[in-house]
Amino acid sequence: MVAFYSSALDGVAANPALPTPLLLRLIAFDGGGHGPPFQALHRPGLPEPAVAAVLTHPVLDARVEFALSGQAEPEQRARLADDASPKVRAAVAHGPEWSHDPRTKVRPLPDAVCGRLLEDPEVSVRTALLNSRHVAPSFLASLVGHPGPAARRAALRVWDELAADERTTLLDDPDPEVRRSAALCACPDDAGLTSVLLQDPAALPEALRRGLLDRADAERFLAEGSHLVELAANPSLPADLVDRLAVDPDDAVRLAVSLRPELTEAQRAAIDFTVAPYARGDVDWVAAGIADQHVLHRAVTSGHPLLRRAAARSPHLPPELLRLLAEDTDDLVRTHLAVYHPDTPEEVLMSVYARLGGTFSAWMATGHPRFPREGLAARYADHPKGIYRQLAVRDPAAGPDLIERLSHDPDVWTRQAAAGDPRLPLPRLLEALALPELARSAGANPALPQSEMVAVMDEAGVPA
Repeated sequence: MVAFYSSALDGVAANPALPTPLLLRLIAFDGGGHGPPFQALHRPGLPEPAVAAVLTHPVLDARVEFALSGQAEPEQRARLADDASPKVRAAVAHGPEWSHDPRTKVRPLPDAVCGRLLEDPEVSVRTALLNSRHVAPSFLASLVGHPGPAARRAALRVWDELAADERTTLLDDPDPEVRRSAALCACPDDAGLTSVLLQDPAALPEALRRGLLDRADAERFLAEGSHLVELAANPSLPADLVDRLAVDPDDAVRLAVSLRPELTEAQRAAIDFTVAPYARGDVDWVAAGIADQHVLHRAVTSGHPLLRRAAARSPHLPPELLRLLAEDTDDLVRTHLAVYHPDTPEEVLMSVYARLGGTFSAWMATGHPRFPREGLAARYADHPKGIYRQLAVRDPAAGPDLIERLSHDPDVWTRQAAAGDPRLPLPRLLEALALPELARSAGANPALPQSEMVAVMDEAGVPA
């Protein structure tokens, strides 16, 4: 297979204008034992004939790829739950590794299908299901009485949604791992459970971080100088012990104290802590209140960058808090805002786009609802930086002559953007199809004639 035609084939596989007969031809391709191109199997809205062809594809990897597609409907993926291969069934059970949009969640498989997968004879399939991030809470809650201890442990992921008698059942479970995990769920409200867990080395760090502490236990760990980061994060830690940890020699301990929710801004500012430039801001109480306006206001107006970074991941920010974070000088605050908030101002989107570049910025430019389009050609077609020149292609007013000029740009990302634009004149589009760095973009161009799509497939050895 010729290398650049292989790349062109990947583009054709992703081409939104690919006719169904050619899509079916491509999906039937064995790809030298690897199946059809990834892009064909991860297309959104695959027609039923294409889905049917994937479900019976002789190449195992083709069925696995479709089972892992974040673009496929869960009902479509579920049709592979009875596949002959445990590798395929495990892929169905686990689900997509990632969503094409970080702001959206992958819809879970129907509960009935999950039930079948949980009874699969292969342990790999059962394990994949119980480790999946895409299982509905209703199904997890139904596992409290399951005969398998791994399934009962999975039910603990929805602890807050379980009835009191269900929680008691798990706390008294015959399996020690289930009992330990249930106790860790219950310990924030039970000092007795916390004290017991602190005797268990496997449970100690988490119990110390979130359990309801007796003062004697807290003082013991403080005196020993062990697990002080976890102790500093504990919500029930007495105020005078918090004050002692706020001046601990360990910067990580002081940082943990600085994130406590009960501190005033003056108390927080008085702590000497260091924040890493790219620390995400994983703060439990902010994440738990991601839609709570009071919590968001406290975090957004804080002088602590990690609190603002955590709040910036909320899509529920009201306009006044959104405006404050849009004016924040912290790069990661603005990045989180650009990714997660649908109303992020244009100037923030543009600054994040220019700073990050690469595939992330390409995603943001095409996937964010507020990313600008009009006027980009006039503003950026002659910009000294290629990352800005490629934006000119997004302008609906850009003419064919400009698109052709940009297809010869020194910056490869700009050339690729132009090669994929349907306004590119046909002679240049056909030239781009034969250039290694532009073949994939040209193959995905909706203006590519069907005869050229056929020629790409013929050259790549896809059977007619």
